[in-house]
Order: sequence, then structure tokens, then C-alpha cells
Amino acid sequence: MSGTPNPNPNQRPVRQIRGPQSALTDFLASHNINANQIRQDANARRAAALASQQAANGGGGGDEEEDDADGNTNSPSADSEPVPTRSRKETKAQMSKRKKEEEKAIAKIKASKQFKRRRRQYGSDEEMSDEDEAARAIFEESMAPLPDQMENCEICDKRFTVTPYSRKGDNGGLLCPQCTKELDKEEGAAKKRRKTAAGRQRRQLQSNLLDGIYPGAKNLMTLCIETLAKNVDQAEDLGDLPVTMIDRLSAILAKKRLLKPSTLNLFLRPGFDTVTVYDGSYLSSDDYTRIFQYCPTVKHLRLKNAVQFKNVVMDYMLATNVQLESFSIHGANLIDDERWDRFLIEKSAELRALKVYHTDGHFGDEQLELLGKMCLELKRLKISHNQKVTDTGIKHIAKLTNLQHLSLEVYKPTSSQPYVEVLNSVGPGLRTLCLGKVNLIDDSVLLAINRNCRSVAKLRITDNEVLTDDGFSKLFINWYNPPLTYIDLHKCRHIDAADPRENPAKIGLGSQGFEALMNHSGKHLRYLDINSCRHISLESFERVFGSDKRYLDLKEINLSFCQAVNDFVVGCIFRSCPNLKTLIVFGNFGVRDVRVPRGKILIGVPTALGMQIEGTEDGEGRVI
Repeated sequence: MSGTPNPNPNQRPVRQIRGPQSALTDFLASHNINANQIRQDANARRAAALASQQAANGGGGGDEEEDDADGNTNSPSADSEPVPTRSRKETKAQMSKRKKEEEKAIAKIKASKQFKRRRRQYGSDEEMSDEDEAARAIFEESMAPLPDQMENCEICDKRFTVTPYSRKGDNGGLLCPQCTKELDKEEGAAKKRRKTAAGRQRRQLQSNLLDGIYPGAKNLMTLCIETLAKNVDQAEDLGDLPVTMIDRLSAILAKKRLLKPSTLNLFLRPGFDTVTVYDGSYLSSDDYTRIFQYCPTVKHLRLKNAVQFKNVVMDYMLATNVQLESFSIHGANLIDDERWDRFLIEKSAELRALKVYHTDGHFGDEQLELLGKMCLELKRLKISHNQKVTDTGIKHIAKLTNLQHLSLEVYKPTSSQPYVEVLNSVGPGLRTLCLGKVNLIDDSVLLAINRNCRSVAKLRITDNEVLTDDGFSKLFINWYNPPLTYIDLHKCRHIDAADPRENPAKIGLGSQGFEALMNHSGKHLRYLDINSCRHISLESFERVFGSDKRYLDLKEINLSFCQAVNDFVVGCIFRSCPNLKTLIVFGNFGVRDVRVPRGKILIGVPTALGMQIEGTEDGEGRVI
């Protein structure tokens, strides 16, 4: 067998066993790029440069020794005058030679492709005006000491080992760990304060937007109320403040979670007929009992997050002479059905409004049946997030013939027939009709609304996957009802995970229904929410918000997840709705670069700039 004989037959052959290679390694190898070779070449160049510097330092040191021996250290000469630098002393000749080498290196950097690419990354020449400074910065960065080499600290001149985390000083040198720690400690507090203040300001601005407070100067009353809220612990009495200001103060305290037993007494006055607690999370059962002790003449009681409003509190109220005209309670899921029955029997003589939220397994069909017998003068009824009411209970609402405002949101599946019976009975007097999460009702409910309702100003039908575009169109065409001011039809759309874009049955609010809606109520409409009604076409939006259309009363629109909405549609909306304040476009990726008029807010732009953009005087958007 031919070949070169092995000089050492006893030596074991080396096995070329290698681990798996990454995709990046394979790519570099296919293009003849060797990362190790590049690293080695760079280290060799730096080592050569460092060696030449050390040689220059050695030569300069010998000259100094000769000068010291001759005693002529203070006699300057044309060629050997020492010039101090950051890390060494060198003669003029050495400095001139070094500068020439640096100029050659800087010229090579300026002519390199890397420098030209970095140059093109800046938008204008003003941001990178001095090429020499930029090239010198790159040169100094390349000449920086490598990790594990020794360097003198720029501040204390202490010798230390360079690491990848060594901090750069103001004059281009490196800092030792001790100086770095001290400098970070000095700058840390200031940086943290700036970051915290900026984050707090951004969150406050977004919170104000959600509360309907738009950017701009606040009026004097608002500033006074906010100042009082910040110092509420020092307040002993609110004096003769108007009821509206007291209500706003209570809302601010609840939002900041400052409504506690110690501050509750500020809002309880003998003779008050209205008590509102926007957040009762910190209140106990004794605190709720104290409301009836301090305000025995209360007529309108509104409690939110009233978790501790239990049976014992209801028993105390039933034992008093309190006769409520309106009662709104949120989150009181510890009141059993027996107490609700007693309340409706004993305290419903003057009851005109009842709102019950989040009662879990209580307040069901039996209570609605009793409500239809005992509260015939009831004008407002709202049952929200209820887990017990069924079709049977909804039918009992038809007995409340004086009802003007009806809002229902129940979790159990319900059919169309109970709603049709209710609308046939109380529909002519309704001013507000809200049906939330009615997943299975069909077009017969829309037909009943068209036939019976003649005074509705607010309409909400949400989370439905059965109602059709033709049904919505027939609702608004030839409907003898004044134009609506508030319409919420969000999530009335076709749902099919297998083929979500196709909608052969025209389920949900589509182009035809949307155009009929705007033709009927567009001129007086103030609020419009068609979130997730994704089968409205681009042509329909262009016709509704055409150049000849004006909707002067429209203040807020939510077009989130309507796939046809793009920059052109948003521009048409701003033109057709001159008094619009807020436009919400979450999930519409066709909205990319739109000019926002001054004083208007565009929320939900899916870009990296931000989620809230406010128009300025020159028409450019400002991220807020």
C-alpha cells in the first residue's frame, strides 16, 4: 500500500470527532469566512501596535535617562522636548511619527466600506457632521486594550486587568473596578429618577386618556380636587362642597385605592340623600352599616366592589326606615336569595332603579319573578355578569311595563323568544336597550326592536354569532325611531376557525347593515363601536365616510380589528368627523403612516412608535 510511512507506529491515530455545527457556522464556512482567523488577525494587529508603542516608550525612556545624566532636563531642545500624553511621555519626533501613523490609519478607516455604511445609517449630515471625529472614535475603539491585558485607570492611575465590562472614561481611557463602582453609584440615582419620572408621566397620561381626560391644561376645579385628594388624610371635613365635587373626589380616591374606613366619614353627612362608594375593597361590614347610621335619609345608594356587603348588612338595612329609590350594588356575592327576597318585599315600594352586578350564584329567576310582582314602578333595571338567570327569569321582565332602561348580561345560554316577549311588552317605552353576550339570539330580536321600539337612544348588542347582516339592515331601514346617539355592536361577527375570512351566510354586521346604520343615525351619533366586525368592506367605509359626508356629533369611534381599515379610511374619518376626539384602531395593520389632525387622538396604531398618537398644530402625530 503506497503512502508515507508513519514515523511512530506506536502512536494512536487522532480521531477527527467533532460536535454538531450551527447554521451560522455552516454559512460562514460555505463563504470561506473563518471567524477564528479573523479574531487571530485582529489580535495580531493589536499586539503589533502595542509592541511598537512599548518600543517607542523604551526609546523615549533612554533619552530621558541620558538627559538626566547630563543634567539638562530643564533645557528644551528643538527635537527632544518632552510632551506629556495620557499614558506616557514622548518626544516631538516620536509624537510626529505617531500622528502620521494615526492619520494613515484614520484615512484607511474613512475610506473603508464599514465607515461608509455607518455614515449612511444617519439621516442627515448634522448628526454625524465631523468625519474625522467619527473615524478617530472608531480608531480608538479598535486600539483599546484587549481583555486580560493590563492598563492604567484614567482616574486613579491604578494598574488593573482589563475585562469586557471595563468602563470607558471621559478622556477615552478605561476605569478600574473601584472607580467604576463609585461612578455608577453617583450616576445611578439620577438615572433612576429620570427613568421613574418618565414612566410615571407616561402611565398617568395613558390613565387620563382612559378616563376621558385629554392632554391639555386642567381647569381650576380639577386642580383643586386633585390637590385635596393628595392631602385627604389631613382633611377633617369637606365643608359645603357641591355634591358634584364630592362625587369626583370620591372617584379619584377610589382610583388611587385611598377610600378606607378613615376617609369614608368625609362622604357621610346627615341629611345626604346620595351615597356613592366607587371602590369598597378596604371597607368592612361595619363600615357599610355605618352608612345607614350616618345617613338615615339616603335615597340613592351606589356601591362598587362591595364584597363585604353581606347578609348582616342587609339585615341591618331591612331593620331601618331607609327607603331606597335607586340601588346599585357591585360584587356583593355573599347576599343569599332569602335576603334578596326580603329586600324586594319590604323595601321596593319606592324603588325606581335597580342595578345588580357580579352576584355569582345568587339573584336568579325567583327574584325576577318577585320583581315583576312587587316593583311595578321600576324604570331602570340592569343585571350584569349573572350566572343564575335563565329564559324563565327574562320572561318575568315583561311585567315591568314602566321600564325605560333595560340592560341584561347573563352567562347562561338564552334563546330569542324571551327577549321578543319583553320587547313586545316594554319596547315602546324603552330609551336604553343593552343586550350583552347574547350568543344565540337571532334576527327575530332585531325585528322586534324595529316593530316596537320608538324612543331608544342607546343600543348595545354584543358577542353574537347568529345575527345576520340582512337583519341589521332591516332593523335600521324604515325604523320609526329617532336617530341613536350611542351604538355598540362589537363582536357581532361570523366565527369559523377553519375558514375565518369566508362568510357565505353573511353572519354579523357587514357592509349593508353598517351603511343602513349610518344612514339612519349618523347625523346625531356620538359614540360608535363596531370592534371585530371584520366583514365590513373597504368600499363601504369609503362610501360612509365620503367627501360629501359630515358627522358633526361623532366624538369617539372604535374600529379595532376591522380588516378593511387603512390609512385612507382613517383620513376620511378625520375629514368627515371634524369634532372627533378619539379613534381606536387596534389590530388594523393597514394603518401605518397617517397624519393626525390637531387635537385628535389615534389609539392602537400597530407600529413601534407607540399606541397613542396625538395630532399637533402642523398635523404631525405626537406619541403619547
